[in-house]
Amino acid sequence: MTERRSKAKDQAMPGGDPAPEVHVDTQRPGAARPAPSARAKPRAADKLAKLGLTRDLDLILHLPMRYEDETTLTPIDNLLPGQNAQVEGVVVASEVTFRPRRQWVVRVQQGEDELTLRFLNFYGSQQKQLAPGARVRVRGDVRGGFFGLEMVHPAYRVVEEGAPLPQSLTPVYPSTAGVSQAYLRQAIANALERTPLPEQLPPGILNDALGTSANGALPSLADAVRLLHNPPASAPQAALVERSHPAWLRIKFEELLAQQLSLKRAQAARRRVSAPRLPDVPRSDGLLARFEAALPFALTGAQQRVWREIRADLAAPHPMQRLLQGDVGSGKTIIAALAAAQTIDAGYQAAIMAPTEILAEQHLLKLSAWLAPLGARVVWLAGSLKARDKRAALAQVASGEAQLVIGTHAMIQDSVEFARLGLAVVDEQHRFGVAQRLALRGKIATTSDAGSAVPHQLMMSATPIPRTLAMTYYADLDVSLIDELPPGRVPVLTKIVSDARREEVVARVRAAALAGRQVYWVCPLIEESEALQLQTAIDTHQQLIAALPELRVGLVHGRLPPADKAAVMEAFSRGALHLLVATTVIEVGVDVPNASLMVVEHAERFGLAQLHQLRGRVGRGQAESVCVLMYATPLSLTAKARLQTMRETADGFEIARRDLEIRGPGEFLGARQSGAAMLRFVDLVEDAWLIEPARQAAEALLRDDPVGVSAHLERWLGAREAFLSA
Repeated sequence: MTERRSKAKDQAMPGGDPAPEVHVDTQRPGAARPAPSARAKPRAADKLAKLGLTRDLDLILHLPMRYEDETTLTPIDNLLPGQNAQVEGVVVASEVTFRPRRQWVVRVQQGEDELTLRFLNFYGSQQKQLAPGARVRVRGDVRGGFFGLEMVHPAYRVVEEGAPLPQSLTPVYPSTAGVSQAYLRQAIANALERTPLPEQLPPGILNDALGTSANGALPSLADAVRLLHNPPASAPQAALVERSHPAWLRIKFEELLAQQLSLKRAQAARRRVSAPRLPDVPRSDGLLARFEAALPFALTGAQQRVWREIRADLAAPHPMQRLLQGDVGSGKTIIAALAAAQTIDAGYQAAIMAPTEILAEQHLLKLSAWLAPLGARVVWLAGSLKARDKRAALAQVASGEAQLVIGTHAMIQDSVEFARLGLAVVDEQHRFGVAQRLALRGKIATTSDAGSAVPHQLMMSATPIPRTLAMTYYADLDVSLIDELPPGRVPVLTKIVSDARREEVVARVRAAALAGRQVYWVCPLIEESEALQLQTAIDTHQQLIAALPELRVGLVHGRLPPADKAAVMEAFSRGALHLLVATTVIEVGVDVPNASLMVVEHAERFGLAQLHQLRGRVGRGQAESVCVLMYATPLSLTAKARLQTMRETADGFEIARRDLEIRGPGEFLGARQSGAAMLRFVDLVEDAWLIEPARQAAEALLRDDPVGVSAHLERWLGAREAFLSA
């Protein structure tokens, strides 16, 4: 029995050509490869590898995304338009027509009833299979046609009369080009047949973690994966699709447990590595003591709490790996400055790396103003430096003369060598990949007296991270939270306005500027995109100059030469410009207290995190501040939800929670995982209740069963665990 399908719609039915058998390679335990045979082409393993399926265990844990019910047949006279059904009948006609375009039309008869099958893409071999007289089972969506009910591009199979129906639901797997569903089903079946799945969790661990009812309600892992790959026809399809079935619960718990074990083991491994000890008792004549005495403002209670946590970490003999998160304007930079001062007092260098030159320059201006007058030697290191200036900066870094180095990813290039790097601060950490952060941390290896020590690392984020993300993807980090804004911050009023009212918005900009305030106008693109048809920053700049001749209007975007960009930002900061037209390069780090109005054009194109960051650029002075989110119609449901959220709340953590619901964890993680899916089956919104039990179970296993920990991680992560330790 050979399965055939249309090119346009691959909805394979059970059976069909068997996949090449996949078996364990004894040269690499656990690795899967095609067995040598006439049918096993070298490309088979490559196609599976595209899906990350290199071991039998990978195949077994490649679980269905949905199911199709081929266990029943529906009489043709019972079919209804809109129904998805399977019917069996005999082909009575097969012809290629050319009205209105070339298509293949097949009529299937069952008793006196007929069903039309229509194919727009087809092959000659398919026509031979469905020749008149062939008995066929077809499955697809029923719709009303000109000549009665029909199916377009159904899945079909030629069968013998009386052929038995499948006894289980048909799984549909995530796939890629060149890997058919039939191939995947057979490869997975082969892997299940030859791979034992013994229980690795100690008796009672599920009971302890999930409660007394879990042990009896949850299947073993072996039973769970077999049920999910081949659910009986009686299985509740809704529970399978929604992933609430007990078998899915077992899978999710084991996946979360593997993630928690991996991150906690990585955290423990870092604690076995040496780091510079940076005493937290400030010398009376030291930079830290003088800096604290010179602060023109008192730290908030939250800042004081966070600073105590960080200064204690810096004094420890193992490397700090701490995430400092706080809402826009909460005062993270001052904490970084205090940590840098403690580092410099201990005779080490501190480095602060930011993702953009604008943000890095803001740090340079602030920290130089705070620390340079007290004697700290601050050096700027960015790709825009002229060759001579860059050589001079590199020499100061290598000699140790530079005590605080501020810049972009230029500081992780091979040519940069630190004399004694003790602290690496990574701002907006989600924008940097693992490899970049490791490169900065590894710069201490150039020192001759530090041995195998690695620097302390402080990662900062102004994008608040929901608790579920902090407990999962950031479980390897110590997290400090600044949950209190400095006194005097003025709440920002958010208005949502259609771009049909553009002239009113321009008038509002004129009035604010003439009243002595400054304005941001943010555009999402630099050049015109025919696909998106968005207003560009360059065109908007010209239009606003024409509409507001009495105002001084500047333009800044990512493609400006660095010197020009710096000049425009400096002019806006000192009040020489009334209005700044910008792309999202001003999303973070820009601090102009006199700017009290922001207009975000095509706000529907921005994510919640970006909108929240942008809004944080205003409200930094004493004047009432407004953020106008201007949108184009029609709005998608997702865009409406985002804009509604921005109007309803200014709480970064509430915004982050809703963003997680709308878009999933990707926006928060950014480059942290560099594409490695740490959680494939767990939904951090729906399954949040599982996180704490998995965390507790991980701690118990790490304490009591280290051998079991390794086995569990090998089963679930394989080689990916090494990446997670970064």
